[in-house]
Amino acid sequence: MQELDMSNNDLSGELPTTLGSCLKLEVLLLSSNSFHGSIPSSFASLKGLVDLDLSHNNLSGTIPIDLEKLTFLEKLNLSFNNLEGEMPLKGRFTNTSVISIVGNRNLCGGVPDLHLPACPILESKKKNYKIIILIISVVLCFWVMLIFVVAIYWKRKPRKASSKTPLGEEYLKVSYDELLKATDGFSSNNLLGVGSFGSVYKGMLHQNLVAVKVFNLERFGASKSFIAECDILSKIRHRNLLKIITACSSINFKDGDFKALVFDFMENGSLESWLHPSEDTTTKLNLTQRLNIAIDVVSALEYLHLHLETPIVHCDIKPSNVLLDEDMIAHVGDFGLAKFLAIDISNPIEQHTNSIAIKGSIGYVAPEYGMGGSVSTQGDIYGYGILLLEILTGKRPTDEMFKDGLNLHSFCKMALPDRVMEIAESHLLILEELNDKTNKSRGKAEVRECLISLVRIGVACSRETPNERMGISEIVQELNAIKQVFLGMGTLGEVSKDATRQPKNFSAK
Repeated sequence: MQELDMSNNDLSGELPTTLGSCLKLEVLLLSSNSFHGSIPSSFASLKGLVDLDLSHNNLSGTIPIDLEKLTFLEKLNLSFNNLEGEMPLKGRFTNTSVISIVGNRNLCGGVPDLHLPACPILESKKKNYKIIILIISVVLCFWVMLIFVVAIYWKRKPRKASSKTPLGEEYLKVSYDELLKATDGFSSNNLLGVGSFGSVYKGMLHQNLVAVKVFNLERFGASKSFIAECDILSKIRHRNLLKIITACSSINFKDGDFKALVFDFMENGSLESWLHPSEDTTTKLNLTQRLNIAIDVVSALEYLHLHLETPIVHCDIKPSNVLLDEDMIAHVGDFGLAKFLAIDISNPIEQHTNSIAIKGSIGYVAPEYGMGGSVSTQGDIYGYGILLLEILTGKRPTDEMFKDGLNLHSFCKMALPDRVMEIAESHLLILEELNDKTNKSRGKAEVRECLISLVRIGVACSRETPNERMGISEIVQELNAIKQVFLGMGTLGEVSKDATRQPKNFSAK
């Protein structure tokens, strides 16, 4: 419900607190009735409220200070009630053109433009306040002096570098000096890439090739991202997740904080570098490799969503966060934005109060996140759907061709089924040969049918509404079935028998 107008009736009783659950409500008009009691504080939950009119009732009590949170209010009419006490001083209450409070004789305080009387303070309270202020001043002076002395002592005391790992005792302990030597002084020659919160370097640690992610702690949120990754990486194990070797929280040679994560080195770099190489290269991913990578990524997501005691939402599925080892097996990495999905069955509305702060990568972020929606596994499904379409078309969701309402999802949807070969990356249209003893060639028809099925899955995963997207287990099941048919490991009927159900929208001769 977006608008509720029940003004100019003879309704009575107290205002229902459950109106605060109408989260999409924009207009609430209840004027000229006989409502009494106080204004429910639950109205502060109506984040999108634009017009609230409670005038000409018998409401009493104070104006809930939580109404300061209604940042989109353009009109707030509380006139001609029996409201009393101090006016809120923040949010839309600073704009006198937005609020109307005439006819409430016992209101006080507020911004000067309201011309309300100052709120009275009893003389006894004034004396108490003076005593309290005096005591607080003495205590503050004492603590300031103590902090000053401690700061001088701490500054003069040499800081000791620690090799303790934040991941736990079972992980390798490594120091700043060891990582400095392993990467040749974090040389630019060993730089593999630069991300939102730091840089990744190639290194040789204990005779093993590693990737060292060094956090730029001057960037806002970098420390929080390091803690989040340590918290999550210490709890997950899967063949398609980037394996953490250790973490280092120490000090550098300038006596500053240093934080880094050490991972297995991925010989074939990121999926981003294969889909969008910086220079012309003859090395391309064939359709079989792309299909395998798609299955690897969704297998990792299935593990995170379904096979942990507390589900994890990755929140940043994109090609640069998919790494390929020497066997071209995909590993999902970068858990700096990941969230534990704590399920509160008793209060589902309040499960994810921090979801509005979610940041991902443009083009891969689920639409509901941009509207303040809760973190959910369906957000990862959306990112995966866009990733799958990018794998097949070779086009980023931010490609300059996508404008005037056209995006990667609608571009692929419009091509189904007859024009799928036109949108697929041209390299995929080259007939391949099976890597088996039969040396049997895949025909253009088989490639076309496979592409149609994969594009359909990508489109189904990237639908705008979360509850219309495919489930993670269904995606895994259908991709594996498509792979078996495409690789000639059985007829569609045999695949269906092995996979419990026939994959949707896929047929093969």
